[in-house]
Parts: sequence; structure tokens; C-alpha cells
Amino acid sequence: MPTLRSDDAEIFYEVHGSGPAVVLLHPFPSNHEFWQPVIPAMESRYRLILPDLRGHGASEIGQGPAFMAKHAADVARIMDACGIGTAAFIVCSVGGCIAFEFMRRFRGRISALALCGTRPQPDSAEARANRLKSADAVLEQGTEPFLESMIPKLFAATTLSSRPDLVEGALRMMRKMSAQDISLVLRGMAERPDSVPDLKHFHAPTLIVIGEEDLFSTAADGELMRQNITGSRLNMIPKAGHYAPWERPEAVGPLLRQFLDSGSGV
Repeated sequence: MPTLRSDDAEIFYEVHGSGPAVVLLHPFPSNHEFWQPVIPAMESRYRLILPDLRGHGASEIGQGPAFMAKHAADVARIMDACGIGTAAFIVCSVGGCIAFEFMRRFRGRISALALCGTRPQPDSAEARANRLKSADAVLEQGTEPFLESMIPKLFAATTLSSRPDLVEGALRMMRKMSAQDISLVLRGMAERPDSVPDLKHFHAPTLIVIGEEDLFSTAADGELMRQNITGSRLNMIPKAGHYAPWERPEAVGPLLRQFLDSGSGV
């Protein structure tokens, strides 16, 4: 599978299908496999570019915190390597934070945007302190306590009670990250800027997808983005949490395909 050198890190990515380019950015602390359940809905018509974000999966972390600017530069280099000028982006959680940074740094290269389970606001002072505390704790205690603590926050109650296979599959992805990886990614996330003021300057077609049971990205966050991105629309996914595309691919996959097929700049 292809890799490329991006500054101080080797970045892994996969390519599926052919046609107009679509870049998919997964959430923390998973990897590109997060998108596997929705790939079949899109790969027959689109060329899907699926990176492992730095510090996730098979991609190296590099030196120091994984700031949003580093992630955005990694994505731009992958697009350049694939001969892609502009692409639709489908993103989840921290993938959305990276997309906001990408919008600022590489204006015009996102032709359409699907925002799943993300929010444009920075951490509050309390949330930032807790994230940095977790970054220290994972180095002292190892990855397993941290990953186990994340599960009830990432998934809907329905998923936790009825789909242990999805939970275990997510844990398999998460366990590919080292304690150092998790710590430096958390530190980078803690420093992400406020993207709310930038939303009004983004005019590409935008779909917002929020799980009804998402604890991190709420309906209010989705409405904030809808109100600030001209022409965007918001879809709530029942019985889904922060990992909605993984939890409810039968609902999210067709929604993403419909968005891409609707002439949304792809």
C-alpha cells in the first residue's frame, strides 16, 4: 500500500475505486479502517483516498505534538502525490478539525464537505486541561485504561448493548496506537484553534451528520455549523454516537453517496 514522507513522518494511505476524488479523514483514535463499512456505498463511482492520520494506524507520529497544521500538510501532500487538485472531503471527529485547518491553509481545494460527528469550537479551558492530563496518564499507565475509558463516550447505548462486535472492532483499530502516539495526538488536539469564524467563508456544498447520542458533537454543535455554513444541511442519525459511520453504516453510507451524487461539487 502507498506511503509518503511528509516532513518528519511516514504517512500511510489506501486508495479504493475510481472516479472523482473523495478524501476520507477518520476520527481519533482509530485509523482508515473506520471507513470500511461505508466504502461499498461509494467506491463504484468515486476514487476514495483513505489516509491513516499521523500517529494512527500505520502512520508515524513524527516529532512533537500532532498539530492540525501538520495533519493538513500531510493530506495536501497525499493529494499532490495522487495528482488531485480538488476533492470532496468526508470527515469525522478530529478529521473535521483537520478539514477546517485545511480550509484555511489550502483554500479552494475542498469541493464539497461532509462533516460527521465533529465540532468547530476549540477545547474549553477545562477540556484542554483534561486532555493534557490524559496525555500524561497514558504514558504512565499504558494505552488500555485510556482506550477502555473512551468506549462508553464514543458509542451509543444501543451499540454498546447490542453490537459488541462493533466495539471490539473499534478497539482493534485503537490498539494500533502506542502510548506515545496517543499522547502526542491528544496534545495536538488540545491546541486546535477556534474554527467557528472561518465557517462563514466556506461556500462549498456541505452535509452535517450527527449521531443522536453523540456526547462529543451534539445536535447544538451541528446546528451551529448549519447556521454558519451557507446552504449546509444537518442530518441526525438515530441510535448512533460519535462513531456514527461505523455504528450505522446502513444509514450513513447511502446518505454520503446521495450527497456526492447530488452534484455537490464532486
